[in-house]
Amino acid sequence: MTCAQRVRYDSVLRLAIFGGTFDPIHTAHTRAAREAADRFALDKVLFVPAAHPPHKSDGQTTPFEHRYRMVEIACREDARFEPSRLEEGSERSYTILTIERLRARLAPGDEIYFLIGADAFAEIGSWHRSADVLRAVDFIVVSRPGYELKIPEGARVHRLETLALPLSSSEIRRQLETEGTAEGLHPEVLAYIRAEGLYR
Repeated sequence: MTCAQRVRYDSVLRLAIFGGTFDPIHTAHTRAAREAADRFALDKVLFVPAAHPPHKSDGQTTPFEHRYRMVEIACREDARFEPSRLEEGSERSYTILTIERLRARLAPGDEIYFLIGADAFAEIGSWHRSADVLRAVDFIVVSRPGYELKIPEGARVHRLETLALPLSSSEIRRQLETEGTAEGLHPEVLAYIRAEGLYR
């Protein structure tokens, strides 16, 4: 039984949701998660691939099972990382529904954080039920030193200032398509991509 499935009453559990398309997951993702876990004493970071991201049309992303499998492989690097199927299914992957599903599986005193990049956090006002999202969790916002972060009223925000690696999934996909390899991929994830013929 995984951390996200069990209910704990013996002690407080501190965990963070780290959502995204992860198409593919790369080392900047796991570095941010590791730094967040270290700084905020997180017991677990749940990597939650979006099955049907609201900002993308169906067919624009690699099939969920491949993205989940790559997340599963990358999570092996740290015992605090856990792949999650919280957004698996046919409905749109709205963050508030993910938070509500997770909260229902945890003890009342357990603490939920949401790990997010500053660029995505800047658009949170456009999210489905954004006011409910802002009330539901504390945010760990990954930004660069000196970055001006605008915080909506009522949001509980903890900054994680880091010199972000110059990586993006879109650039990695481009490199894989044109060169067959890319910087910033975990070796085992790259091996999986090649074995499955992804991003060609």
